[in-house]
Amino acid sequence: MLELAGIIILGIIAQWFAWRLKLPAILPLILIGLLVGPISTLYTADGSKLIEPVWNGEKGLFPGEGLYYFLSLAISIILFEGGLTLKRSEVRNVGPVISKLITVGTLVTFFCAGFAAHFLFDLSWQISFLFSSLIIVTGPTVITPILRNIPLKKDISAVLKWEGILIDPIGALVAVLVFEFISVGEGQEYTKTALIDFGKILLFGFTFGFTFAHALAFVIKKNYVPHYLLNVVSLSVVLLVYVESDILAHESGLLAVVVMGMVMGNLDLPNLKELLYFKESLSVLLISILFILLAANINISDMELIYNWNTAILFVAIVFIIRPIGVFLSTKGSSLKFKEKLFISWVGPRGIVAAGIASLFGSKLLQKGEPGAEYITPLVFMIVLGTVLLNATTARYVARLLGVFLKHSEGILIIGASKMSRLIASYLKQNNRHVVLIDNNHAHITQAKKLGLEAMVADVYSDTLGDNIELNDMGYLMALTGSAEINEYVIERFKHQFGENGSFRLVSAEEMNDPQNNPEEGLFSHTDDFIKLMEAIRSYPAVHEIELKNGKHYQQLIDITNEDDEIIPIFIKAPDGEIHIITSFSENFNTISEGYKLVYLGKMFDMDKIP
Repeated sequence: MLELAGIIILGIIAQWFAWRLKLPAILPLILIGLLVGPISTLYTADGSKLIEPVWNGEKGLFPGEGLYYFLSLAISIILFEGGLTLKRSEVRNVGPVISKLITVGTLVTFFCAGFAAHFLFDLSWQISFLFSSLIIVTGPTVITPILRNIPLKKDISAVLKWEGILIDPIGALVAVLVFEFISVGEGQEYTKTALIDFGKILLFGFTFGFTFAHALAFVIKKNYVPHYLLNVVSLSVVLLVYVESDILAHESGLLAVVVMGMVMGNLDLPNLKELLYFKESLSVLLISILFILLAANINISDMELIYNWNTAILFVAIVFIIRPIGVFLSTKGSSLKFKEKLFISWVGPRGIVAAGIASLFGSKLLQKGEPGAEYITPLVFMIVLGTVLLNATTARYVARLLGVFLKHSEGILIIGASKMSRLIASYLKQNNRHVVLIDNNHAHITQAKKLGLEAMVADVYSDTLGDNIELNDMGYLMALTGSAEINEYVIERFKHQFGENGSFRLVSAEEMNDPQNNPEEGLFSHTDDFIKLMEAIRSYPAVHEIELKNGKHYQQLIDITNEDDEIIPIFIKAPDGEIHIITSFSENFNTISEGYKLVYLGKMFDMDKIP
């Protein structure tokens, strides 16, 4: 009991330290696992581990094959959660680079790393290619924390993020197929029997995943399950799919849960976001436990096995030769620049799927007495720990050195996707500005997407908004919701992260009636709150431009808007196309001259009344 509680406590502490130090959680988790596992044998009185998972035997936290079963089920949940995050529309926008990275890049890593392991460690071809299949994956659980803390150009962060998400199930499937080649027929690996088993894996994996995804979606849409049971019922179905598929076709369960997650993630489910949050929380707990257990399960003898120069050569070959070859071949002919390709080559940390499946398959092959199987787990852990440590500590410096840092964050984040926000966002997009709309109202987001705007359902009170990699280039923040409390909260919470160039919000009704209490972050005019803006665009849903002659002319127009509630000034557009946000406290623009334009919402100016 003490050991199990200790693992959970240490795991959450490691997650907290990773958050504070802005590092992937996998790094402190593995280090803690090694300290309480193999390294602890060096300082305990009887030379035993502080935590001993034990795959076989009657002692330890998981006697017999208990750890094997726990590991299998935990990985199935983690892979299902990863599948839920995949959206066809987002993948389609990433471009052909991703497709090549997960095909050409995968093949390069598989064959080159397999050859390297074979010749460096004199392993059989089967074991060598099992190792190479396990290090294909660059999981989002380790890439996301790295990218989250580096303001990269949008296309680079998108490529790295989606490669990490898509390649997880692909790497898992390749590893499963190679494992089957090794396991089937006791020496008759490359036979008709093995190919039949491959077919079973694909058949049952896709069939179970697709069928149960639609079945569970049907149950959720029809409200056959009460809200308070929704998350646990979904969890139980995931475990059922994994177990049943695995029984009918050995090792097909992983593929089944990935397919199930991908299908459900692309269905119009009303509770998908809530389900995803639950699975994310569960995944954090499982990852915390798993990495400590897996690292603790390694023995000193395993570490000594790879304590040689061949290990260093293998690591260098994978990081500095094989990964760049795969990236440069995959990005050939793309719009990415040489330095951008170089940075993508540098960032390739391995994660939970590699470590988890390596321990799973390594242990099973050891039980069967497969020659060289003892190398699988320590070699994969070496790659995982080494790449995470290297990328987590150097990615920011390498990005700065290569010049792929986003020097100027010019994107505009608009909180609230009402009709007013959509009008403003459409104008900004037409003027070549990257703008993103955030709202927790699904109908508003749907309308925004129909207009071709980039929009996402999100809760401003959730921590996940600040973790969103797609918002890396946001430099302006505009809070345009109908709630003064939410607008004030957004500015206070996110002004440093998303509003480095300026954070603005609509004035409240109280502030509007009290000109002396005019906030510095006030938007557009101190006489117009959300209600007045919506009333104006209800009658005149359009954005207009009017040529300006000079600063005096601008001030005359502003005076007119102050008297007419149906004309709302929002921007000043410079001759070079640069857009300046009008704030409620701005009095005049002395630099305005001929060529500038006033951008406004609502009714068009009556030209006969303009002096």
